[in-house]
Amino acid sequence: MNPSPHEARAERGSGNRPALSRCISIDADEFAADYWGRGPLLSRADSLESDFSDLFSTEAVDELVSERGLRTPFMRMAVEGQVLAKDRFTASGGFGAEISDQVSSDKVLAEFAGGATIVLQGLHRTWPPIIDFTTRLVADLGHPVQVNAYITPASSRGFDPHYDVHDVFVLQISGEKRWRIHSPVHTDPLADQPWSQHSAAVADEAKNAPVIDEVLRPGDALYLPRGWIHSAEALGDTSVHLTIGMSAFTRADLVAQVISKTRADASLRSSLPLGLDLGDPDALAEVLAETLADLVAAIQSDPVTPTAAAASLARRLTNTTRPEPVRPLATVAGLARLDTASVVRWRLGLAGSVTLRGDTVSLVAGTLTLTLPATTLSALEHLLLGESTSVGSLPGLDDEDSIVVCRRLVREGVLVLEA
Repeated sequence: MNPSPHEARAERGSGNRPALSRCISIDADEFAADYWGRGPLLSRADSLESDFSDLFSTEAVDELVSERGLRTPFMRMAVEGQVLAKDRFTASGGFGAEISDQVSSDKVLAEFAGGATIVLQGLHRTWPPIIDFTTRLVADLGHPVQVNAYITPASSRGFDPHYDVHDVFVLQISGEKRWRIHSPVHTDPLADQPWSQHSAAVADEAKNAPVIDEVLRPGDALYLPRGWIHSAEALGDTSVHLTIGMSAFTRADLVAQVISKTRADASLRSSLPLGLDLGDPDALAEVLAETLADLVAAIQSDPVTPTAAAASLARRLTNTTRPEPVRPLATVAGLARLDTASVVRWRLGLAGSVTLRGDTVSLVAGTLTLTLPATTLSALEHLLLGESTSVGSLPGLDDEDSIVVCRRLVREGVLVLEA
């Protein structure tokens, strides 16, 4: 049976994109239209709704380095742009934790006091406030997000002028840092087009007058699209900033889907002529023209549909991001007490959709697919909105069925129980 046209899908963030709005001093729609992927935006602390002290701090740095048992690659160190060998700042964890690459706080102290920059990587997996913020930002952006922290000693330079292959937000946590921003020499670089492929051009551009030459102070934020050249230098005291990397899906990803589908066309899988001189452009010209004509015909005869493209990108987002963490022990304890007064909500950052198929409903939540009775449709549509809801108030279900459905969805990690 074909799917019913009745389909509901989880909402992506709220209208004002609350996590994104913390990083910009303008309306989210204006940012999307005029800055996203187009040009840098500097937002001063006095124009933002709040600072970033709830996300990170110098105390957090000390805790992570000295108490959390971090291992590489969750931390690295660099001096004047040169990454240090990991044995310069790691050691065995000692009895009961004989792992050789754990961060050694005394080694870190020696290197940091000597001018090395600390880079804490993957904070979206190790520091709870940033885990929560990142989950919400992914929901606002619809693109994968990672977070690193850079801790630079006074008056030290971290890395040479370079560009990133992903968009970034820089959030200044403490201290001051001077940022110099230059125009791209390679616009919109892809992941396999790092700045090192254009190092000479980057170095030449960095000699020109910068587009932005400003000092970031605590609470300031800077947005840079991928490809924009940047370098930074700490001023005065130690500088701590977060770099939020956003790996945007691109038009090239859609092109790749189109090309990938043409592999099903037999004419495009045929061998090139026997004895063809592959070094002769003239000999190859006729074959190339014929191949391009067949490619266009294959695309037109069996085009990639928006539905297929959306499903493919949704799978990639699901595979490269993590939804809100669940607490196994607290969840099991909560399930034992679950009743009509319990409050549940859709798990933040978990992509979901529900489709009516005859007398059943297909619920897709991340990589999970569940089949439920059609009578649950209204309740599932309501849950997909992401609002906190008491179990007994779900539409279309009586109390007993509401408890059964919610217990299953909580156990499967689709819903979370609120305290």
